[in-house]
Amino acid sequence: MGRHQQPQIKQRILDACTDYALEHGLPDRLAPLAGAAGTSKRMLIYHFGTRDGLLREILRQARRRQVETFTDLIRLRPDEPYTGTLARAWTAISGPQGEPYLRIFTRLHDTAGEPLWPGFRKTATTDWLAPLETGMRSLGRPELATVALAVIRGLLMDLAATGDTARTHQAFNDFLTTIDHASPNRPPAASTPLVNPNCHPPSAPTMVEHSGASLGR
Repeated sequence: MGRHQQPQIKQRILDACTDYALEHGLPDRLAPLAGAAGTSKRMLIYHFGTRDGLLREILRQARRRQVETFTDLIRLRPDEPYTGTLARAWTAISGPQGEPYLRIFTRLHDTAGEPLWPGFRKTATTDWLAPLETGMRSLGRPELATVALAVIRGLLMDLAATGDTARTHQAFNDFLTTIDHASPNRPPAASTPLVNPNCHPPSAPTMVEHSGASLGR
């Protein structure tokens, strides 16, 4: 009689493998994941069936973490103008907090990576439209949710390719100013909350090798 899988052990292994992948990216071999989880390659196959099966579970777990974190960042807050929310969200998403997710999801935006998660590119877009639409509605422009998402995606791809933090931050500031001025709900003499163009520049060069974006991607 075969052994029964223990869900708590499988989850512990998956958590450790996901932590490793977020820090280092998805490896091509099982050995680094086995080492990170304190187990063997044989046990990884036992719990997840195949290497690709494990990678799919890692990606889905990482995606759940990302959605939880980033949805909270872009959700509407009653005590804050939504342009201020977007400014804070951009700082987090484009900085060290968001970089691990940009790294791990890059390959899914290439044709070669799509079999690991069929339909990921569509999911990675539609996940964020609802909270953005709610936020943009507070500015009187819910139809700009798609524009906001496109700007975030495009600037993350730019930052990933060039590492130019100051320029991409300034571009996002320009976007915030534009939608703020276009808002019929803008209070008189209000100023637009902006991103600091010089925030977290040291982490940007590590993103140059990547070429996609997942809130963003």
